[in-house]
Amino acid sequence: MTSQEIKLNVEKALDEIRPFLESDGGNISLIDIEDDKHVKVRLEGACISCSVNQMTLKAGVETTIKKYAPEIETVVNVA
Repeated sequence: MTSQEIKLNVEKALDEIRPFLESDGGNISLIDIEDDKHVKVRLEGACISCSVNQMTLKAGVETTIKKYAPEIETVVNVA
């Protein structure tokens, strides 16, 4: 898969997740993809102060991204 295809698939994954985050007053943005393996996102809005945002990041965001782009190894939130 090319870098562009990986980015498109990651964006598709974020589009799937976004409505759930928005329903709680949050959002997510793609910041970068390094070496076609490491995704950097920014949790926004209510997600910033949410006490379970790390669980959301791992269980929801990372799992969904890996479903669309299995080559992704890590997903991290950057402030």
